[in-house]
Amino acid sequence: MKKLRETLKHIWSIEELRKRIIYTMVLLLVYRLGSFVVLPGIDSEVLEAGLSRQNKNNILDLINTFAGGAWNRGAIFALGIMPYISASIFMQLVSIAIPAFQRMQKEGEEGRRKINQYTRILTIAFTAVQAFGYLKQFMGNPQYAGALLFNTNPDAMSAEMFVFVNIVLLTAGTMFTMWMGERITDRGLGNGISLLIMVGIIARLPNALISEVAFAGTRASFIPLLIEMVIWAFVILGVILLTQGTRKITINYAKRVVGNRQYGGVRQYLPIKILSAGVMPIIFAQAILFLPASIAGFYDAGNAPGWLMSMTNPNSFGHNALLVFLIVLFTYFYTAIIFNPVQMADDMKRNNGFIPGIKPGKQTANFIDDVISRITLPGAVFISLVAVLPVLATTFNVNPEFSQFFGGTSLLILVGVVLDTLQQIDSYLLMRKYDGLMSSGRLKGRMTANAPQVDY
Repeated sequence: MKKLRETLKHIWSIEELRKRIIYTMVLLLVYRLGSFVVLPGIDSEVLEAGLSRQNKNNILDLINTFAGGAWNRGAIFALGIMPYISASIFMQLVSIAIPAFQRMQKEGEEGRRKINQYTRILTIAFTAVQAFGYLKQFMGNPQYAGALLFNTNPDAMSAEMFVFVNIVLLTAGTMFTMWMGERITDRGLGNGISLLIMVGIIARLPNALISEVAFAGTRASFIPLLIEMVIWAFVILGVILLTQGTRKITINYAKRVVGNRQYGGVRQYLPIKILSAGVMPIIFAQAILFLPASIAGFYDAGNAPGWLMSMTNPNSFGHNALLVFLIVLFTYFYTAIIFNPVQMADDMKRNNGFIPGIKPGKQTANFIDDVISRITLPGAVFISLVAVLPVLATTFNVNPEFSQFFGGTSLLILVGVVLDTLQQIDSYLLMRKYDGLMSSGRLKGRMTANAPQVDY
C-alpha cells in the first residue's frame, strides 16, 4: 500500500502528466454529462423503459452499453463514436484499394491531414443515415407513441421538424464526441476513442453486477455466483496474458571499430506481440455489425427480413459466425498496417543487423512475415472465442446483462484500454527515473505506436 501511495505521489508530481490526466478526466466528464442530455421532443423515461425491453438480448443493447446508456435514453450522444469508427474503417479500406489514396498516405503529415478531413466528412454522412434509422425505429412503433411529444402535443412540434432537428443534433453529438476523442489522444492520456468507449462500458458495469447479484438471490445458493466470479477472474487473466504475450526475434549487430570506440557487436530483440492489433479488430468488427441494426431501423416493427433480424441478435449463429470471421480478418488487416517486414528487413540491413541463420534482405523479410502470420492466427482465434463467451455464459444461466462483461467486446476493450493507458503512465515515470507501476519497473502493455519497438 505504501508503494502505491508513493507511485501516485510521483504521478502527481510530474507536471505534464498531471495536466494530461486532468484534461482527460474533464473531457470524459463532459462526455458522461452529454449522455444524459435528452433530444427535444422525447420523454426519456418512457423511451428508456420501452427500448430496454425491446433491445434486451439484442445487438442494440450492446450499442447502448458502448454509449453508456445514451442510446436508450434518447440522448444527443446516443450514436456515440461508432459512426466515426465505421468511417475510419471505410477510409482505411479505400486507402488500400485506390492508388490515389495510397499516394496520399505517403505524403506524410499533409496526406494524413487530407485523409482525416475525408474521414470527418464521411462520418457526417454515416451519422445522418444512422440517426434517421435510430429515430425511425421508435417513430413507427405504436408502443412508443407516449415517448414522442409531437404525438401528445402536435402544436409544439411536427413529426418532420422532430426528425430534422434530431438528425442535426445526433450528428453534432457524434462530431463533438469525435473531437473530444481526438483531443484526448493529442493532449490527454491514452487513446481518446478507446477511452470514450471504455467509459460507456464502465458506466454500465455497476448495474450489471447488481443485477447479477439480485439474479443470484433468486437461487437457493450463492455458490454459482462465486463460481462465476472465479471464472470471470480467470477470463480477465487470460485476456491480459494474451495482450502482453510476445514473440522475441533475436537480432545480432555486427561489430564496428571507429577510432578507439567500438560500436555494435550486441544482441537485441525485436518483440512481436501475439495481438499487435490490440482491441481495434473487435471494435471494427462490431462497428460493421452495427450497420444491420441501423438498416433494420428503417423497417416498421416486425417487417424486417429474417436474415437481417438474425444479424441483430447477438445470440444467433449467423451473427457470431460473422463476428468471428470479421475479427480474424481485421486482426490480419490491422497487423499488416502496423508491420512492414520489408521495411524492417531494410532497416536491419542498413544498421548492420541480422537474424542468426537468416540471410539479410528478402529472406529476413520472409522470415519476419512468417513469424507474424504464425503468431497472429492463435491470437485472432483466442479473441474470437472471448468475443462469443457471453453467448456461452447465457446458456449456463448467467444474467444476460452481466454476461456482456463475462467476455466479449466489453471485456476486451476494458482490459486493452487500461493496459494501454497504464503503459503511457509507466513511460512517464520511467523517464523521470521513478519506478514504474509494477514492482519490476516495467509494464509490458501493448504497443500503441505504428512501428515495432526494440527492447534494449
